[in-house]
Amino acid sequence: MSQMMHLVRHAQASFGAADYDNLSDLGHRQSIALGVALKRQGVRPDKVFIGAMKRHRQTWEGMAAGMGPDAEPEILPGLNEFDFTGLLNARFADGGAPKGMHDDRRAHFRTLRDTMLMWQRDEIDTPPEQFADFSARVRDARDQIAASGVSTALAVSSGGAIGRTVAEITGGPADQMIALQLQVKNCAVARLVISRNGTWLNGFNETPHITAENEQEMLTYS
Repeated sequence: MSQMMHLVRHAQASFGAADYDNLSDLGHRQSIALGVALKRQGVRPDKVFIGAMKRHRQTWEGMAAGMGPDAEPEILPGLNEFDFTGLLNARFADGGAPKGMHDDRRAHFRTLRDTMLMWQRDEIDTPPEQFADFSARVRDARDQIAASGVSTALAVSSGGAIGRTVAEITGGPADQMIALQLQVKNCAVARLVISRNGTWLNGFNETPHITAENEQEMLTYS
């Protein structure tokens, strides 16, 4: 029996705030809107999985409000994002960090892209997590979801973990992860078909909750 996994990126978090790991007011609205849209599509997960981060649970709670009925999710830490703040700080531990690295979107994502490429090449001393370990835990979480045996699974994760998942199952090189990660919109859905013969990408970066009327407000990336 094949399994359909709906892999959802969390809603808009609080970029630049003291606690990034907390949905913004818009993020809460996005998550509810996604739940409504998935219900309209007929998505009825047999089991729900989330990472251990606050923004993952908040996103699922909003989705559940829109989809109904609520379900207690299983927590898989392998779905967590890598520590991008710690990774950036590790790269510039001896100084030289660009201005606005943590709170200016343009500076942050430009610096993060180069830093991630260095991380993948093991060129950063004492990162919070080795890239190989990150890849292994993301893969393990996917394997645990597949092993659940349910027909339809829904998982809430983060952009880095989703980018790594899609790069791996499509046979892309490691550095394809960052290109994919930077495309993933808040509350975007990737759909994976999993069977005993392998895993296939069935959809990527889908936003069924976004329309021409609400795009200007609802379309965000962080």
